[in-house]
Amino acid sequence: MSSLFINEHNGQFTVEPAHSSTPYFTGRTQEEAIRWAQNNRPNDALHVARVRHLPDKRNPDHWRRIH
Repeated sequence: MSSLFINEHNGQFTVEPAHSSTPYFTGRTQEEAIRWAQNNRPNDALHVARVRHLPDKRNPDHWRRIH
């Protein structure tokens, strides 16, 4: 199991793996990105940004887990 992160970039929402900034998916809404991640990567932990413009994914205070 790996971690996926949903982050906003230039008005679009990306689903990115923990150790890369190359997105698996880019959508117009956060809900669309969450749905894609839950349908296509159901075993991965999913985290959504609490703050905008994150420079570092490793700070856990900036993320909330989606169950």
